[in-house]
Amino acid sequence: MILVNKFMKKSNTLKYCKEVERKMKEQYLNLRNVIIREKGSPLVSLKKSNQEFVFEPSINLNYSYLVRLEVFQKLENISKKLKTQDKVLVIKSVWRSVKHQKILWSNKIKELRKKHPGRHLEDIEKMASIFVASPKESMHLTGGSVDALIYDLKKEKIIDFGTNKGYKIILNKKCYPFHPGITLEEKKNRKLLISLFESEDFVCDLTEYWHFNYGNTAWALEKNKKCAIYGPVENPDQLKM
Repeated sequence: MILVNKFMKKSNTLKYCKEVERKMKEQYLNLRNVIIREKGSPLVSLKKSNQEFVFEPSINLNYSYLVRLEVFQKLENISKKLKTQDKVLVIKSVWRSVKHQKILWSNKIKELRKKHPGRHLEDIEKMASIFVASPKESMHLTGGSVDALIYDLKKEKIIDFGTNKGYKIILNKKCYPFHPGITLEEKKNRKLLISLFESEDFVCDLTEYWHFNYGNTAWALEKNKKCAIYGPVENPDQLKM
């Protein structure tokens, strides 16, 4: 009986992961067809908020934690809800420049090449794209994406989501938001994070439980909107408040 249960759990996990990866491929093909009608919403630094946030240090020393104005307001709403639970929203990353994204992409490619020295670059790039978007395709370029975790004030630590150790997230298939192979506590924590963002009209990424989209093409596609309202922003000064 124990062997049967283990088999069933493994079978369910494989089925779930395959479905996520199928949807991801489908999304990748459809994103290019989504119309963008840029709203021109300004970029605002979360550092200017009166609400409490924990900011993960960035590889970019001048990082300003910029988001679109509507996203700024939504994150403040989430912060208020968490405050009643003695918790604080951890902001890992928001708007990123192409240059910033290139660094993340390059680092992931280098890491995978070390792990898989015999693989072709095309295979390495496919593997990398599961968790790091290529520089021109990242939703973070729009100012509508947020990477976030939760800090527990009582326990004085970032809560456990199954693949993280504090800020650091170990990238593997258990990062898929509803992966069956995590503990009940980890599932509960992910449910809290995802439900908070969904209550503010964000959509959770297909492969990253910490990544949320609003206003961009990924959001429009998931929500069956006629168009996205945020496109890529190359020069943030044009939209800064």
